[in-house]
Amino acid sequence: MPKEKLLPFWKVNVPPEQWPAECPDFLSNVSEKDQRIIGTSDEEYTLLAWPEVRELVRVDRVDKFHRKPSELRRYRAFTYRLVKEYGSIMNFIVNERLHWASMQPKGKPFEFDEDIRILYNDWPYGIDPDIVHLVVWTKFELEDDEETGLCTAESRKEINDYVQKTFAAKVKELVWFKNWKSLKSVHAVEHFHVMLYKPDCEFLKEITNGDVPMTEKFD
Repeated sequence: MPKEKLLPFWKVNVPPEQWPAECPDFLSNVSEKDQRIIGTSDEEYTLLAWPEVRELVRVDRVDKFHRKPSELRRYRAFTYRLVKEYGSIMNFIVNERLHWASMQPKGKPFEFDEDIRILYNDWPYGIDPDIVHLVVWTKFELEDDEETGLCTAESRKEINDYVQKTFAAKVKELVWFKNWKSLKSVHAVEHFHVMLYKPDCEFLKEITNGDVPMTEKFD
């Protein structure tokens, strides 16, 4: 049995000289699922390759996307700090990431660019480094089916048309998905996800306005 399996989940992927005496506050109330992931050594974790990513999106099993164990640990530390400093994750997203003074859309869905912001996913899933994970944030709502929690046919077409217009001409391989309501970590601001395979760096810089994900800034 690997040595990591004998450790409390909150010590895994942490150098012994940095082990806390007890479970850190930011991990004290995480779900059993997160405990299992955080308690797995990074060496045991397998990054998803592009064919696997495409298949998960195709069969709508986006619940199978997980963060690398050490990254999930950092994500939980980050969001714990955000809630203390900003009151909520939503406040941070709107004020510090989107810089939107108002959430009122100017027009109909995808009618005006100022109602849309494309940023990196601050804490991407455990995927091949050649895959770039972006989030498209919108001031307007994208309707979900009340029974299934999935996109309606109309909103799916709206999103797909936008993705094709914005990304497909520059990137040969891509997928998009909108998280089920039960999976969303930020509920109050509408968004969907776009994953690009081996995109051009200059295109990314242009489309995100030079954005840098928080995972590269957070200590």
